[in-house]
Amino acid sequence: MLRLITLLITLLLTAPTFAAKLPAGPMLGHVALRAANIWAQAPDAGTLGIEYWVHNDRDNSQKISAQVDNNYGQSHIFKLSSLEPGTSYRYQLLFNGEVVNDGAIYQLTTQTLWQWRTDPPDFEIITGSCNFENEGIYDRSGEPYGGQYEIFDQIATEEADMMLWLGDNWYYREVDFDAEQSMLYRVLRHKSFPYLQPIFQKFANYATWDDHDYGPDNSTKSFVFKEQALAIFKHFWANPSYGMPDNPGVYTKVSFNDVDFFLLDNRYYRDHENKIDGADKAYYGTKQLNWLKNQLLTSKAPFKFIVGGGQMLNNYHKYDGWDKYRYEREPFLQWLNDQKISGVMMLSGDKHHTELLRANRDGAYPLYELTCSPLTAGTHIDALDSISKNPRLVDDTLVGERNYCKISFSGPRKDRRLEIKVLGVNGQEYWRKQIKSSVLSYSQVNTDAE
Repeated sequence: MLRLITLLITLLLTAPTFAAKLPAGPMLGHVALRAANIWAQAPDAGTLGIEYWVHNDRDNSQKISAQVDNNYGQSHIFKLSSLEPGTSYRYQLLFNGEVVNDGAIYQLTTQTLWQWRTDPPDFEIITGSCNFENEGIYDRSGEPYGGQYEIFDQIATEEADMMLWLGDNWYYREVDFDAEQSMLYRVLRHKSFPYLQPIFQKFANYATWDDHDYGPDNSTKSFVFKEQALAIFKHFWANPSYGMPDNPGVYTKVSFNDVDFFLLDNRYYRDHENKIDGADKAYYGTKQLNWLKNQLLTSKAPFKFIVGGGQMLNNYHKYDGWDKYRYEREPFLQWLNDQKISGVMMLSGDKHHTELLRANRDGAYPLYELTCSPLTAGTHIDALDSISKNPRLVDDTLVGERNYCKISFSGPRKDRRLEIKVLGVNGQEYWRKQIKSSVLSYSQVNTDAE
């Protein structure tokens, strides 16, 4: 008996101990060829750590630790370096030296070094916008605006590589955006929802914003807490970068395999849409557009996605969009044509319905814009009849139910193609379209998606 008791005590003393679970995370952010960003929130003030290793080689693991930022909910973004391309890694999180989340082990895979070696990999991304999480005590009265959160359970079953959040990723309420310290509450609440954790952990997550995760409805550059909103966003999304040194914002470039995504900031420099249109009325602003132009000139990607929180090509609506800023938009669109920039598509959220728009151009390939919305916010199902009359709407692409979009990229380097699928809460398919990279070029002017 004494030997048994001694054995039990030894096992208890040598067994791993687990600290409290993390309130949120880990969330995988930017994944590069030899680096990765991982966000996590600690349960209290203290030291948050990460141990990571090449799959099946834990004996050579590496560790990073840092004091959490108490000004941003005890959160921290780890920046893993000296990784190897195309390699699977495992990692665990620790708090004050003890493993958290019941010892859960997570994984990431770095991007493949395909350039000058092979054809680019086939890959898939998930995208969507407008995620409204009900909180009755602070919401408007009546039927709850958000719902069908099981859509995230469905998304978590997808075998995709990236999740691209298109804005309105959370919704600040009246009780949030009238004081900077109140905004943090909304973000912490959003990040902690259990149904989001599998998505945060499975995919590389990237995000831009729109009005509701920036400030009040239709908010502009005059929002008094714009700097605080930007600081919060930077602390809670692990994007590759944010703006430029002389021009802050959430805009950045994401290169994933052979496709470039240019995530734009349509709030920080934006004038109110009711301002009389003219040369001094800004949506993105001159500096950001100059950055975008130089990025597009540099890019060799077969598909170059200009990603924004609001619609860019819709001329036939009374709501929020770049069309209310023609003095800024039209010169940019003309510049695209003058410079013969190939492969450009637009990707946006905001509208509470999904649609594919096509803007035909004389002597140039058509510009397509995929708008994907909403994930869980209310829909525009009652307005579909009027929305369907838009002459730029591609036939049979209007969806008025909650949905997400899946974009697949495949084919050899010189003949890449993408396929868009729009999927419902339970994975039901609403429509699919294929577009070849050759269609989006000046060598073959073709106005039809296949």
